[in-house]
Amino acid sequence: MPRFKPLPAELDSSAAQLVVRLRELKEHGELTMRRLAADTGYSSRSWERYLGGTSLPPRAAVEALARVTGADPVRLLALHEVAAASWDIRRAEPAVQSRPTTQEPQERLRPEHEKGERREQERERKPLPGPMMPVPGTAVTPKEPAESPAGESVPRRLPHIALTAGVAALAVALTATLLLVLRLGEDVTPAAVASPAGAAPAAPQPSYTCRITRADGRWSAGVNNGRDAEITYGDTGADVAEAQCLLRRAGISPGGIDGMFGPLTLRAVKTFQDREGLVVDGMLGPRSWKALRG
Repeated sequence: MPRFKPLPAELDSSAAQLVVRLRELKEHGELTMRRLAADTGYSSRSWERYLGGTSLPPRAAVEALARVTGADPVRLLALHEVAAASWDIRRAEPAVQSRPTTQEPQERLRPEHEKGERREQERERKPLPGPMMPVPGTAVTPKEPAESPAGESVPRRLPHIALTAGVAALAVALTATLLLVLRLGEDVTPAAVASPAGAAPAAPQPSYTCRITRADGRWSAGVNNGRDAEITYGDTGADVAEAQCLLRRAGISPGGIDGMFGPLTLRAVKTFQDREGLVVDGMLGPRSWKALRG
C-alpha cells in the first residue's frame, strides 16, 4: 500500500514535481507527520495538504523542510517559484471563465481545501490568549499561581498598570529632586555669603606704583620712603612693595607689586641672595637691602 495518495489529476506538472520532491525528502529523512510539524513549525494537517497536492506550501515551509533534511534550498525554492506561478494561473482561470452572479460571500465560493488551509493558517498566526480584563460591576476572584510540570508554583507577573505607575512616580520624584537642587543653587548668591552683622567691610587692597630713582648712589622705588626694615615671608605693606619693585629692577620677577610677601616674592628673594653671594634664607635684612639699593 503506498504511503501517499495519488496526486490530484488537475495538479499542474510543475506543482506535481515540487510535491514529489517534498515527499522524497520526507521519506529519505524518515520523518513522521508529527516530527515534521515539530521541526518545521507547521502543523501535521498543513503538511498533509502540502504533500497531498491539495494546497501549495508557503516558501517558509519549503525552506524549513530543506533545513531539516539537509537538502539544497536553492533548487527547492526554484521549484516552488515555478509551481507558485502555475498555481496562481490555475486559480485565476475559473474566476475568469465563470464569475458568480449572486451576492454569495466569497468565502463560500472558495474550494473546501482552501478554506481549511486558511483556517489552519489563521490558527497558527493567532496569538496566545492574554489576561482577561474584568467586566465592570463583577467581582474578580484572584487566581492561584500556575504550577510547572515539576509541581513548583510559578509567580504571577506584575500587572502592567502597576509597573507603569511605579515608573511614572519615580520620574516625578527625580524631577522634583532636580528642581530642588537647582533652586538651592540659585539661592546661594554672593549676598548669602556676606560678612557677619556688625563686621566692618574688608578694606580694599592698596595699589603700589614703582617709581625707580637713584640718589646718592642708592636705588629707590618711592614706596616706603627709603626704609630698610627687615621683612620676611608672610609680611605685607609698603616695605614689601618697595622690595618687589627693586627685585624687578634687578631683573628678577617677584610676581605682582601687591605688597604681599608670598611664595613668588620668597623665590625671587632667594634667587637674588644666591646671585649676590648672600645667605639664602629668604629674609630681607640689612645686607640684602644694601645689595638691592646698591
